[in-house]
Amino acid sequence: MTSLPTPLPGAKKLGLVIDLDTCVGCHACAVNCKEWNASGHSAPLTDSNAYQADPFGVWFNRVHTYEAGEGQGSRTVHFPRSCLHCETPACVTVCPTGASYKRAEDGIVLVDPETCIGCQLCAWACAYGAREFDADDGVMKKCTLCIDRIYNENLPEPERVPACVSTCPASARHFGDFNDPASAVSRLVLERGGYDLMSEMGYQPTNKYLPPRKPAAPAAATPPAETGATSSLLRWLDRALSR
Repeated sequence: MTSLPTPLPGAKKLGLVIDLDTCVGCHACAVNCKEWNASGHSAPLTDSNAYQADPFGVWFNRVHTYEAGEGQGSRTVHFPRSCLHCETPACVTVCPTGASYKRAEDGIVLVDPETCIGCQLCAWACAYGAREFDADDGVMKKCTLCIDRIYNENLPEPERVPACVSTCPASARHFGDFNDPASAVSRLVLERGGYDLMSEMGYQPTNKYLPPRKPAAPAAATPPAETGATSSLLRWLDRALSR
């Protein structure tokens, strides 16, 4: 089985903050993730029957949509799901070959395709359903936080973010270092009450979710103040229409 590394002094803890209040469920994150990673670190991402009645393939990002609440208090919630790059990932510790591993320098969880034997133990151990088995390659694949983008010095610095973050039209996805208290992701979690998904499992996911905001109560309408002229006109209209 695979051991977890001891974090290096001053190491980063890279991950995502996903705002459930602003996600519109457009699936742009999933599509751009697929586009980038089809030729990136874990390429290729194979598909079967892509244009048939029962399409199947490898997707690192998936978006689920739910109806929450009842009546006037209900709302539609779009829930993006991908690997959470946990602090204590069961998918790593269960791996018999060390193919699934966690990086000490930034906390990213990856899979080495050269040593993966496709046993799928990591998929069974992952409580979040974030592992994807590529049947064509016979190995497990997963979100890499676009490691080939975020460290690519040939890209302009603003573009060194995961593909899902760069393409989100609602700015619902944020990327950064959780070990930096001044980072945007750390501030968002503190200010908006970011939380761990299924925290009771004890895996301590790095990625956090921001809860939907409560809808504001509608303001009571204030009738316009009547002037003397307005009041006289309204009385005349009332008499005229009452005939």
